[in-house]
Amino acid sequence: MKKEFEILQLALREAAKTVRRKFGKVSYELKEKANLVTQADRASQEVILKIIRKHFPSHDYYAEEDARKQTGSPYTWVIDPIDGTTNFAHTLPQCSISIALFKGDAPVLGGVMNPITGETFLAQKGKGATLNGKRIHVSKTKRLADALLVTGFPYNRFNRLPELLDCFGRFLNSCHDVRRLGSAALDLCWVAAGRLDGYWEENLNPWDVGAGILILQEAGGKATDYRGKKYKNLESYGHTILASNGHIHRQMLSMLNLNSQAKNKK
Repeated sequence: MKKEFEILQLALREAAKTVRRKFGKVSYELKEKANLVTQADRASQEVILKIIRKHFPSHDYYAEEDARKQTGSPYTWVIDPIDGTTNFAHTLPQCSISIALFKGDAPVLGGVMNPITGETFLAQKGKGATLNGKRIHVSKTKRLADALLVTGFPYNRFNRLPELLDCFGRFLNSCHDVRRLGSAALDLCWVAAGRLDGYWEENLNPWDVGAGILILQEAGGKATDYRGKKYKNLESYGHTILASNGHIHRQMLSMLNLNSQAKNKK
């Protein structure tokens, strides 16, 4: 995996150059209500795919902006050229480039970079996680009441606001506070680095969470779906996600189960 890890980092750096050059200089278009895409997303993705195709022509890939190669290779590169496009489009510098290499149905390499600040999170399966070259670990917070959490709302939220806000309110009433920062990949990395203690969201895709999940796990954290189960295959990553430092995982699951019970009673 040495060459693959080097190429992953090269792809992050080169895509970041493209994204930085376009920061504050692009307009956006709507893929659907509240779901944006910019010229920078497409340019970043093309840079990443060009590098991967050159060095690993037999590998498959799965990228956000309508690019998938599926030949049956055991290796699949899972790519989000800009995670947090809404932030990027509004010149809010909380966005990221996320690249994971899956072997079968699990990530073995992961990298997430904020192209504006330069913060770079990396992980190799079984070898730990780093932020700008220094090892990171999840927090030691053991009580949900003491936890700082982060979440996001799905693009289809407009028809589900009561349900989503009810869940948000349950967490807000049970923890220290909740943030909404706008990049799922960075949310996972910030839990990995101990800046946050837990994260939940739904209706995401493998490219949103693939790299971040590995980084979190290698930093000592835990990621499951809302039932507390591991992901069965690549396509299932992110449908629902609960990520934590591990200590408060069960407590967060209880909050999500309360929300499900309330939903079923209606």
